[in-house]
Amino acid sequence: MTIPVACAVILADQKVLAVRRSKDMPLSGYWEFPGGKVEVGEIPESCIVREIGEELGIRIRVLASLPNNTHAMTSGKSILLIPFLAAVEAGEIKLYEHDQLSWLGQSELFEVNWAPADIAVVKYLEENWDDLIVQFSK
Repeated sequence: MTIPVACAVILADQKVLAVRRSKDMPLSGYWEFPGGKVEVGEIPESCIVREIGEELGIRIRVLASLPNNTHAMTSGKSILLIPFLAAVEAGEIKLYEHDQLSWLGQSELFEVNWAPADIAVVKYLEENWDDLIVQFSK
């Protein structure tokens, strides 16, 4: 069984937002791009806007989609991670589910312990930083 999960790579000042999973969440202490499961009948773009509102209390604007990544979990299920580049459109970030946030530049991407499903997205960002981040951070 594959679970579709949308995540937001939120940009500001040529940095990306990472959030740490709280002690109440599976994979507690791991860092991730915020997001969540795509509901039945929902498109990933709508899902990520909804999830970011619920998790961070902000409204985002989707700028571009990034390559999807399938990650096999130990439970036998898989996650289809659907990442989007996004920018904050309105509001101040509040952590409703996570316990910490960090804005990471290109050289800081691997200074946090990423959740396994997010590592492919982080590597993609690292390899394409100039083309993606600089282009969309203007």
